[in-house]
Amino acid sequence: MTLSLLCLVPFVGGLVSATVPARPKVWAFGFALATLVVAIIACAAADAEDHTWIGALGVHWALGLDGLGRLMVLLTAALVPIVMVAAVKDHGPRWYSWALVLEAFALVVFCAQDVFTFYVFFEATLIPAYFMIGGWGGAGRARAALKFLMYQLGGGLVLLGAVIGLFVESADAGTPSYLISDLQQLDIGTTAGRWIFVALFTAFAVKAPLFPLHTWLADTTEQATPPTSVLLVCVLDKIGTFGMIRLCLGLVPEASRWATPVVVALALVSIVYGAFLAIGQDDLLRLIGLTSLSHFGLITLGIFALSSQGVSGAILYMVNHGVATAAMFLVAGFLITRRGTASISSMRGLEKAAPVMAGLFLVAGLATAGLPGLSQFVSEILVLISAFDYHWFVGAIAVTAVVLAAIYVLWAYQRLFTGTVDPDEPAAAPTRDLTRREVGVLAPLVAGLLVFGFYPAPLLDAANPLVDDVLQHAGVTDAPPVVAAPEEGQ
Repeated sequence: MTLSLLCLVPFVGGLVSATVPARPKVWAFGFALATLVVAIIACAAADAEDHTWIGALGVHWALGLDGLGRLMVLLTAALVPIVMVAAVKDHGPRWYSWALVLEAFALVVFCAQDVFTFYVFFEATLIPAYFMIGGWGGAGRARAALKFLMYQLGGGLVLLGAVIGLFVESADAGTPSYLISDLQQLDIGTTAGRWIFVALFTAFAVKAPLFPLHTWLADTTEQATPPTSVLLVCVLDKIGTFGMIRLCLGLVPEASRWATPVVVALALVSIVYGAFLAIGQDDLLRLIGLTSLSHFGLITLGIFALSSQGVSGAILYMVNHGVATAAMFLVAGFLITRRGTASISSMRGLEKAAPVMAGLFLVAGLATAGLPGLSQFVSEILVLISAFDYHWFVGAIAVTAVVLAAIYVLWAYQRLFTGTVDPDEPAAAPTRDLTRREVGVLAPLVAGLLVFGFYPAPLLDAANPLVDDVLQHAGVTDAPPVVAAPEEGQ
């Protein structure tokens, strides 16, 4: 029952913090910490649960954790209390309640071993996310929330088609079941499998997001508050790439291999297009959001390169992107709170007045750009190796992400923090540096970037057993290394 408790604690916390008359934020933070403790225990125990939910449909309340699930659960459980501390001055108690409900639903998705359960909570995450976007943020937050909801509901409707298709296939085989372990044993026909893949992948490409289903992303991150964007981009969007591994490769491997050329092409477009869009942005939050379009392209490329390096790199990327992007959003939020604007052109020369803020923004930005010694570098190298193994031309396009990332990170830093401020400008008022609370918020994220940059072994050890199972089920093996034959006489 540990996994059910893990999902129940934040949900109960959301209800309690929404109803208690005194200190609701403290209650919410306490439940977030309790969820983190239970998450650590659950990941160490590796228990599994399976209870019949809707017998006639073969639906089970089945929860379990493999390496990928553990990493996503720990990432989610760690980020929520961090963003709560970051949001303490700018968000009402209701935001805290919705954050806990969002955490609860996301944890069910990451633990689900039943496709129907996955789908129900996949859709349920939209409810708290919609209210968090629409309730706090910029002047256009209501429109951004509606756009987010329409895109996600569209993706969910397509996913429902895949869920129905899987039910039909399992019922035709004898006994209907939505258990992933049962569905993996089915001999799904080629045509049916490919239609199911298209539905699954479309839904996950909206969630991830991936070109051309990404246009909700920039509007949402521009209008939502930075703590909300952290939970959306660093937790909720990971459900998309999580689903690509768990359901696309796990349930319809033949169709995944069939669709690989198209998916790789879409991933390459996302990588380059997202980076170029980020370079041209003046709104800091919009810029950070569009960098994720490029990064999710790299994650998707790693998954569908169908090699051990690629899938391992994609899983590491999901974790490391969550940490680095969370740090960037939170530093940006602290800066915007002080300046009253997200316009990059309205800010410059801030590094003298706020050197700690400038330094932490640079560290998070360089991690996003894949600087060696920071955690995202390892992920990026593995994905790029898999891209070159897939085809040299694919690798040549993908590697441009490194150069483009350096451009949008360093140019943003230059425009924000370097240069001289004209004392006659209205924006010339002194900018206060980060407080101890704000440094404390960022400290665990920066520590993660450094630790996993130099020592990624724990992440790889968690991911590799799953990677081997997924590729074996997909019928893919890594190509053996080519060794040149020795010349005669040597």
